[in-house]
Amino acid sequence: MSEIKYGVVSPEVLKSYDGLGFLRAIIDRTLPRPPIFELVGFDASEAEYGRVAFEGLPEFRHYNPIGSVHGGFAATLLDSALGCAIFSTLKKGDTWTTLELKINYVRAMTKDTGPVRAEGRVIHRGRTVATSEGDLKDRAGKLYAHATTTCMIFPA
Repeated sequence: MSEIKYGVVSPEVLKSYDGLGFLRAIIDRTLPRPPIFELVGFDASEAEYGRVAFEGLPEFRHYNPIGSVHGGFAATLLDSALGCAIFSTLKKGDTWTTLELKINYVRAMTKDTGPVRAEGRVIHRGRTVATSEGDLKDRAGKLYAHATTTCMIFPA
């Protein structure tokens, strides 16, 4: 198996893909994985139009001072899944940014939780504003957090 490559692409390469194609190129390793994947310890696992999933493993290195996985771990996975669900609907040359992220934490994660999966789904896709929702669950389907986001779209 080849070594995982982390990095970012040039603006020209980014603009040569539609959103879904770009995400799929990261998943199939045609394009490098973003450095945040290595830093936090997660990966993109699925992408289809309007739906994207990320998976990660909560570990001791993610602990906060009170002895559980920091909420930022869940927030990062959910922000990625919800934003990329919207990104999956963009045409070549379109860009986007997150305007708002709202998270509800349902239960704490620990290093013993095991792998978790954040799935984002588009709720509304307008010309310049889109919203999505998603959840973070373990392999047994137990809910740890759920979220919504609003993103601004900048048509090409």
